[in-house]
Amino acid sequence: MPNFLPIDRRLFLKSSVASAAMAASASAREPQGVELLVYQATGLRIGEVTPTTAIVWTRLTKNPTRNNDGIVFKKRGKSEEALKTPVEQIEGACPGQPGKIRLLYGTDLNPDNLSVTEWVTVDAESDFIHQFLLQDLKPGSQYHVMCQTSVEGQEHGLRAGTFRTAPKPEEAKPVRFCVMTCQGYPDRDHPDGHPIYPSMTAKDPDFISLTGDLVYYDNDAPSAMTIDLAHLHWQRMFSLPRLVDTLSHTSTYWLKDDHDTLDNDSWPGQKYGEVTFEEGQRIFRQQAPLGSDSYRTFRWGKDLQIWLTDGRDFRSPNKMQDGPDKTIWGAEQKAWFKRTVQESDATWKVLISPTPIVGPDRKGKNDNHANEGFAHEGNELRHWLQENVPDNFFVICGDRHWQYHSVDPDTGVKEFSVGAASNSHAGGTPGRNPKIHRFHKVQGGFLNVLVEPKQDESEIIFQLCDVDGNVAFEQRFERARVM
Repeated sequence: MPNFLPIDRRLFLKSSVASAAMAASASAREPQGVELLVYQATGLRIGEVTPTTAIVWTRLTKNPTRNNDGIVFKKRGKSEEALKTPVEQIEGACPGQPGKIRLLYGTDLNPDNLSVTEWVTVDAESDFIHQFLLQDLKPGSQYHVMCQTSVEGQEHGLRAGTFRTAPKPEEAKPVRFCVMTCQGYPDRDHPDGHPIYPSMTAKDPDFISLTGDLVYYDNDAPSAMTIDLAHLHWQRMFSLPRLVDTLSHTSTYWLKDDHDTLDNDSWPGQKYGEVTFEEGQRIFRQQAPLGSDSYRTFRWGKDLQIWLTDGRDFRSPNKMQDGPDKTIWGAEQKAWFKRTVQESDATWKVLISPTPIVGPDRKGKNDNHANEGFAHEGNELRHWLQENVPDNFFVICGDRHWQYHSVDPDTGVKEFSVGAASNSHAGGTPGRNPKIHRFHKVQGGFLNVLVEPKQDESEIIFQLCDVDGNVAFEQRFERARVM
């Protein structure tokens, strides 16, 4: 719980955020007349939002902007040149610096109504990051958040953001959210970042789920063979202007997969260059606004509950012979999932998974529940869902680079694959299977979901969108609300 401090009204009024907001409107995202430089080139990230809490991710950078003119490496894998090059000289680098960070936040921009945290010191050990836990927030409310940094007593300008808290569990409220996955750095298709980000922002989502493979340590040059290069992957991706803008202005939930933990199809105990799997876990938790649990569930009003599962921390080696002891989720996570799904009275129940449960997947893959390598647990989960939540449960999955809506012919489990974050990153499909697919298309994009409450019932709408936000496929479901 942050300690609240009095606001320096003069500093607030001359800041870029406040002066722009008071001169124009609180929704302005491109403040004019900036008087103080903002040393937060990697932006803000707001995560794990509930009706009354949120985590705000912040970082103090050495420079106000990313290194757009740095060295570009094109060859992936171990590179002696990349290993010898100071990371801050590489294109996209945003080196941090020691100093202090604090937050100002509230439901309006009136200085008298803002809460202010104490200054927090950041240094290299935390990659100059601090994650603020905000508590006692108002449910179903729009919040403004501003982050200020300071080095050696010299205070900088404020980085602005906004987010919404979830409504109370007993309230039937409309909810809009987007889900994305698989963003390659060289495949972003625009110098400012992937086109899906402004397209998702245009949908005005209450939250966005970033569902794994958010950076590619092994596929994007220079490969992250060291801790410093792993940090570089996060710096250059999440300092892209489009990503900074979107992620500073929405609530988010983050999941990791193989490429943003270590390397392709990775599991605990492995190593990539000098980076261990355990170090990859630590870096992801450092770079994403997360709480203490890697798997968790969140309620968004009466009609929606989401589950976010972890597919890396507890898995058996992929090469292990399949059977009842081979697992992706682990016994504890699996028991938690079954228990909480059965306990929930939400009208709609949605699992957001880093990898597929239904598929089908392409040949040669062997690390998810749609593959033969984990067929035993995959069958267990699909049949359990059939028996316990046959009508109001949906799977949304990342990891696959094409979009689809599948219905498992044996159990009826319904799954939506959100597709890659860009058209140039799309591909790899085994082709359309008419027995399973209700929709199948090789394209980049994202999934947009709308929950619409009615008098005694609710409707949920799934829209698979292309990178520009155009709806390529839509599926609607209606259900009477549990009273």
